[in-house]
Amino acid sequence: MVNQQSPDLHTATTQAKAARFLDEQIRQELTTRVSPAVLDFVEQMVGMAEPLGVLFYGSGLRGGIQADTLLDFYVIVRKQSDWPRSRLACLANTLLPPNVEYHELTVEGQPLRAKVAILTLAQFRRLTGFSALDTTVWARFSQPVRLVWQRDAAAAQTLRRCVMRATLTAARWTAFLGPEKGERDDFWNALYRQTYQTELRVEKAGRGAGIVASYQERYRDMLLPCWQVAGLPYEVVGEEVRPLISPTQKFREEQAWQVRRRVGRPLNILRLMKAAYTFTGGARYAAWKIERHSGIKVPLTPFAEKHPLLAAPPLVWRLWRKGAFKRS
Repeated sequence: MVNQQSPDLHTATTQAKAARFLDEQIRQELTTRVSPAVLDFVEQMVGMAEPLGVLFYGSGLRGGIQADTLLDFYVIVRKQSDWPRSRLACLANTLLPPNVEYHELTVEGQPLRAKVAILTLAQFRRLTGFSALDTTVWARFSQPVRLVWQRDAAAAQTLRRCVMRATLTAARWTAFLGPEKGERDDFWNALYRQTYQTELRVEKAGRGAGIVASYQERYRDMLLPCWQVAGLPYEVVGEEVRPLISPTQKFREEQAWQVRRRVGRPLNILRLMKAAYTFTGGARYAAWKIERHSGIKVPLTPFAEKHPLLAAPPLVWRLWRKGAFKRS
């Protein structure tokens, strides 16, 4: 039996119902409890600063805190000066967001480490939209995330809307980058495979599929409501779904994605170069990250730690030859 949703059936009522469902799902995710150690870490990290909120995501959220866990946070601020750092760092974050910082704090007698990215609210809104050329932010926030610090209820609501915007952006791209028809997981897996390739991330093959598998019910439940809110028609045949988009529209969006793919790698290289000046301990962090996700050990000389930009080209070449940047 075919359950077809045509454009005529995408009424304001249908879209509103789907939007309420998604909003509630995201609200529940954002407010789900996390480890007290994470909350303690964030309280220490924020200190006297006044961000709008701190969002927690990544492997530390999915797998819990282990001895080698690096926590992942995004700090969202109203303006650049709301987070303590140099004027140079604020300027760099304005020109090429986000800046990334490394924080190491002691919680309950144990050291915890974190990678912390900073964005203004305006940047967060822009980078979670469908028109954004940079895929990194909306791709991350289409995954489960927790709001672990908030200035007030109004700030929490504002950030929730941005996370929903990221989820809708991701789901729209699944329709254009996914299969002609397939199970709902297939569309999300196709999307994350494309975003990982676009970002030139040094991840093992299948990492995106592992994220979907970890939250399989969540991704299955959210796909069609997202398409409804986005006004994308579809049909359901048994366990499979088919987005009803024309070949012309699919071709146009696939071409638009190629632009993002061409832009994504230079952006990541520029961020790595910027991190040499704005990311304390960046060389050690980068070596640890590469080894953790690719299995390739990166030896660091004193020269490389002191002059990461000068040491980077030969290091990148060696990593490329060893297969660190192979696509999944």
